[in-house]
Amino acid sequence: MEPRSTLALFDLAMREHARPDGPGVLVERVGDVVRQTGGADDWNGVVWTAPDLDPVRAEAEIAAQVDHYTALGHDTFEWKLYAHDSPADLGERLTAAGFEAEPPETLLLAPVADLPMDAAPPEGIRLLPVTDAAGVELMVRAHERAFGTDGSRLGHRILTRLDADPGTLVAVVALAGDEPVSSARMELHPGTGFAGLWGGGTAAPWRGRGIYRALVAHRARIAAERGYRHLQVDATDQSASILRRLGFTALSTTTPYVHRTTPQEPAQRH
Repeated sequence: MEPRSTLALFDLAMREHARPDGPGVLVERVGDVVRQTGGADDWNGVVWTAPDLDPVRAEAEIAAQVDHYTALGHDTFEWKLYAHDSPADLGERLTAAGFEAEPPETLLLAPVADLPMDAAPPEGIRLLPVTDAAGVELMVRAHERAFGTDGSRLGHRILTRLDADPGTLVAVVALAGDEPVSSARMELHPGTGFAGLWGGGTAAPWRGRGIYRALVAHRARIAAERGYRHLQVDATDQSASILRRLGFTALSTTTPYVHRTTPQEPAQRH
């Protein structure tokens, strides 16, 4: 995998030509940005900016997006900034406009064919495909145990996606007996060759036992069966080290800049 050309392909397919991540959600290019707009429980924000964006146009776009989302009554929306985006001081301009930077994550990609797919869950753990409301509830419980944040919005988005477009989402929960201890999902983007890995957080007592690796292998097998060429992950430092060992390559970093009109919990990651 040649990093520069792969990053350019990712920017084109997954950002500039992004597709809605749920029913009733609109993705549109307006001026120099591509943004997603949905309801209060959907992910709302900017996913792409023009590569030649200059400071003057950047200021205009920031103001326009703040006006757009606040006019809709959204308390929270996100500007998903990548390290290679222009202008170089875009993050500083977002901060000056009232956005708050959350911890950066590493953008990692890997050819599906190069990934190990034989990692089994550790003894005492079984993987359960999530296909209905009961499974989503287990996922939400695992998410809340792993991350310590409210998972209700995430649960709403997963259930809505499973109901409306199940062919573009793979969800799985890891169970110790009947207790959910980890969960993960894979978002499929037909026609792009890309699938994205999300979640994978594990409850503290079960970390370091190979559950995360097993969840990656489970989703990689499904991606291969369905003909996807690349897997993409926005990874924390803890996950990035595991993913590098599995064959993922770091291509950039991404920082969520979140605009809140009222104080509330951190935005759900896109």
